[in-house]
Amino acid sequence: MKWKLAKRRDPEIAPDEIFLDASNAPAFDRARFEGRLEKPLSRGTFFYLSTTLVLLFAILVIRTWNLQVIEGAEFAAESARNSLEVRTLFAARGVILDVNGAVLAENTVGEDGGIRRSYTLPSLGQIIGYVSYPKKDSKGVYYDTTETGIAGIEAEYDAILSGKNGQILTETDALGRVRSEGMIIRAQDGGTLRLSIDVTLERLLARAIRDTATAHNFIAGAGVIMDVNTGAVRAVVSFPSYDPNVMSNGNSAETIESYSKNPGRPFLDHAVRGVYAPGSIVKPLIAAGALTDGLITPNTVIDDPGFISLPDPYHPGKTFIYKGWKALGPMDARDAIAWSSDVFFYTVGGGFKNQKGLGIDRLNYWYRQFGLGEQTGIDLPGEAAGLLPTPEWKKRVFNETWYLGDTYFTAIGQYSMQVTPIQMARATAAVANGGKLFTPTLIADKIADKTPEFSTVGADASALKVVREGMRRAVTRALAGALNLPYVTVAAKTGTAQTGTRNQYDNSWVIGFFPYENPQYAFSVVLERGPEGSGSQAVNVMRELFDSLYLSNSPYVGGPPGQGTSTTTAY
Repeated sequence: MKWKLAKRRDPEIAPDEIFLDASNAPAFDRARFEGRLEKPLSRGTFFYLSTTLVLLFAILVIRTWNLQVIEGAEFAAESARNSLEVRTLFAARGVILDVNGAVLAENTVGEDGGIRRSYTLPSLGQIIGYVSYPKKDSKGVYYDTTETGIAGIEAEYDAILSGKNGQILTETDALGRVRSEGMIIRAQDGGTLRLSIDVTLERLLARAIRDTATAHNFIAGAGVIMDVNTGAVRAVVSFPSYDPNVMSNGNSAETIESYSKNPGRPFLDHAVRGVYAPGSIVKPLIAAGALTDGLITPNTVIDDPGFISLPDPYHPGKTFIYKGWKALGPMDARDAIAWSSDVFFYTVGGGFKNQKGLGIDRLNYWYRQFGLGEQTGIDLPGEAAGLLPTPEWKKRVFNETWYLGDTYFTAIGQYSMQVTPIQMARATAAVANGGKLFTPTLIADKIADKTPEFSTVGADASALKVVREGMRRAVTRALAGALNLPYVTVAAKTGTAQTGTRNQYDNSWVIGFFPYENPQYAFSVVLERGPEGSGSQAVNVMRELFDSLYLSNSPYVGGPPGQGTSTTTAY
């Protein structure tokens, strides 16, 4: 009863108190009211899951220990290499060409894949020079990234030839493999340098000097051929020379050592840095000065009995004898040049009897007018200035008084006088062109782009004309007869200077120009320290050169038509 009464007091019916048939309520969600049975994990499943987790954790611990402890150092090193690196991008060094475009120095790929400098004409070693390459340590890391010119043109124009290195950003992985590269700064290749040198003329002159020096036992030699109207050097030889390929690569210690032991001094540029007593080749310069100063005229005649005798002021009754090389008889200026009269130039230089001489101060004035005793300004490093002896110099060096005999010997290119082959080629060019003393150059563009630099020699045009006539007479009538050629007219002057402690060696000289009627080229050749009596051999160098040019139909001498161009070997 109590239940029924309670029911009546609460008329609401809860859904879970009745049974609903799904067919009567199609939208009924049965899952809301039906319970689900969820069983607990079994002991086996729990064991397997726990074991798996423990194993995974153990593997993680072991792997971490291996990476950080056992192999930690190695992986750390590899990780360090996994980085970005800025590397040098080397600029290609500029090419050196001759005046006609022939390659004298260029870049090639070496056996190791690196860029190397290649030189095609070993005889030009002293002139072209060589380079030092960038340097790296044993690990391949560069500590010097510059390719530097060491000597010659390579050194003088290093700033132009070397260009500017660039930079490249390189990404590498932990194994050292390059993943990517990107340019930061582009490399600027070096500029091309075109020389005034004619490679064909250079080869032939080098061969002629080598042949004559070797045949007559001279230890060294040098030669210069120069354009008299511009100062452009067409050929310059220093013998013996070194192979710049050997010097750049440094791959033949034996060869380099042989250079050092060679008495001919291959590392000395004999044409520009070598100094020599000139001997009689200075006589044309003194004749030009004496004629200009009015001490003599073209018709002045001085007798040459083979010597000059002067009383000894310090020993009464005794005399000084100054010998000439030969008794030549009456000489005017032209003949004195042609036959190289020592007595004539003793007299003109220092005075004798009634003939007044220039004196040492005026002698040196005229030498300097023609560029002796000073650098020519040629674009090569280390040029020598030579030496003009003076009373002040003698007092300073030897603490001795200057004597008249010193003046005599200076007037014939002896005593302590020293000149270079490039100086004498320049002076000869001034005689040939009427008095323009050009600054020699090896760079063709300097000639093409602007007016060549020159100073004016103070000699009269008429005096220089007499000198040229005397030098031509030396070829047609006198000591330079080997150059009396039918295919080119040459004017020349030979010279011999004795050297050695007992004057037991000869330096042989020849200077000159061609063609005589319209001078285009001046030359100067010296052969160093040959045996006594070999002082006339330098003229044979030029004879061999002229013959070779003629046979090759060279435009320098106008050879016969139809001969073509000869092939020459690189010397």
